[in-house]
This record gives sequence, structure tokens and C-alpha cells, in this order.
Amino acid sequence: MTHSTSSVPAAELAPSPAEPLRLQVLTALALHRMATTGQLRQMLRPDSSRQLVSRVLNRLRSTGFVDLTPLPDSDRSRTHAWYLTPEGSRLTRDIPILRGRPPYPITSTTAASLKTPHTLTVVRAHLPFAADARRLGHEHGPWDWTPEVAHLIGEGERLVADAVMHYTVVDGEHRRKLRAFVEVDRSTMSSERLAVKLIEYARLFLYEVQPVGRRRPTSTGPTWLRWYPVFPRVLFVLTGASRARLGDRISDLQAMVAQHPLVAALAREVQLGAGVLEDIEEHGPSGSVWVPLTGGEPRPWTNL
Repeated sequence: MTHSTSSVPAAELAPSPAEPLRLQVLTALALHRMATTGQLRQMLRPDSSRQLVSRVLNRLRSTGFVDLTPLPDSDRSRTHAWYLTPEGSRLTRDIPILRGRPPYPITSTTAASLKTPHTLTVVRAHLPFAADARRLGHEHGPWDWTPEVAHLIGEGERLVADAVMHYTVVDGEHRRKLRAFVEVDRSTMSSERLAVKLIEYARLFLYEVQPVGRRRPTSTGPTWLRWYPVFPRVLFVLTGASRARLGDRISDLQAMVAQHPLVAALAREVQLGAGVLEDIEEHGPSGSVWVPLTGGEPRPWTNL
């Protein structure tokens, strides 16, 4: 769906100290790729009405910056996923929070529908962390969850994390900054392929780039130090299957930790955990819903 945008000057959507909701909606869709009206409300205005966000979205659609695709579930036929049009993507390119992020235009409803299930599940995984942070007085908001973050792991290969999360635990005057790679599993791939993601994280943990032109290899340290002061913990969020099957998938992740030497070495330095999305939503991420991949009783993600 294409509309003329000449009636809405770009300056109207430029950042301002008040951060108008329309700007926040555009930024959220640029960063998170896609979201439903309800998800955007929970993310940006959790204490407001759904109609407030709907009005902003409909106005942005009428001016050609966003479009929508219906969700495939017939029981939710009135629910849609919103995404940026190419014009909306161009408009958001210079928003400070998005600088350095690759553009992600979706040019058709068909293209949007192919990405909908996984993208919306990643957004769904983010929302309990944001709600927990608001409840506990911690710091974690819409811009602290960055989807599809890629890192080189050697031999021309890349690891693409479903999301990188930044979260600050606030306890009086004490602030504890935490980071996590988040992998969202909808049970659409084999359990073995899911567990192989741990090998990729172990490779990232060890990967170093050798300076060009030196006769002797000189270590510059692991490449992840360019972005993180400590290696982020790795969280697997599972959904889309029976409890028994999800339990089996967690067991397979634990087996990879126990059996693969590189993953075992990673687990000695990095906290690794897995949780069921429905449990995370019901009890919050700070509940005892995360299974340590090194073994042990479920616990909060901050205590893995």
C-alpha cells in the first residue's frame, strides 16, 4: 500500500525532548522490525489505552510510513502486524538510536507475512523483561533490546543472535549492568540444530582477528571485546511445543554443554540458561523459570 508523504514534513517526525508517540512508534518498528498494536502499547505506553496507539498507527498508515499484514491465525482475524514501508524506513534512518543499524524495509504484505511468526515471538519475548523492569524499578526499555545482531565467528561465517539485551538492575545506589544474547526457539527446527547454536557462541567467545601483514600472529584479544566489557550470558526462550518436547529440547542443550569441549569451556565462563516463554510471561523473567544449562534447579535469569 503506497501513499504520498508530501503532506507530512519530515521535521514533524524529528526527535524532540517530548518524544511524540508517533516518533516512538516509528523507532520501535524500525528497531523491532514488526509488532502488533497490543505489543506496541505494552512497549511504549503500557498505562494508556489501545485506541491511543491505534490512532497513531492509522495516521502513519494514511501517510504511507507504515503498513500492516493480518496474522495467519483465523481466531485472531482482526489482529495485524505493523511494519515500516520503504518510505518509513528511509524516514527513520537518521534517528540517533538507529544509527549503524542496517535498513530493514519490507516491500509487500507477502514479504511481511513470511517474517511475522518469528519476529513477533521475539518481540513477545522482550515484553516480560520490560514489564519486570518497570515493576522492580530496574532499567530496560524498548531500545535496550536489539534484534538480529550479527558477529563474525571465523571462516567467513557469522553468528546472528535473535536479540541482544541490555538490562540494568538497580538496588538502591548499586547498579548492576547485565547483557544477554537471546535465542528464541519456536520448535520449528530440529533440537540438534538448536543445540548447535551453542557451538556458534563458543566460537564467538574464542574468535580473534589477526592483524594483516604481520609475520607472527599477534593477539588483539577476542573480537567480542569491541562491543561488550564481558561476554553476555546466553538465554534460550522456547515455545511452540508440548511441555514434554520443550523439556527434551532443554535436555539436548544441556547435553551439548556436557559433551562438546568448546561449549563446556564457554559454560565455565558464561552463564547459560533456557526458559519456556509461557512461564516467563506468567511469572516474569525474575521468577525461578530458567534452567541452567550446566544443571541445577530453575532460578531467575540474573542468578544463572
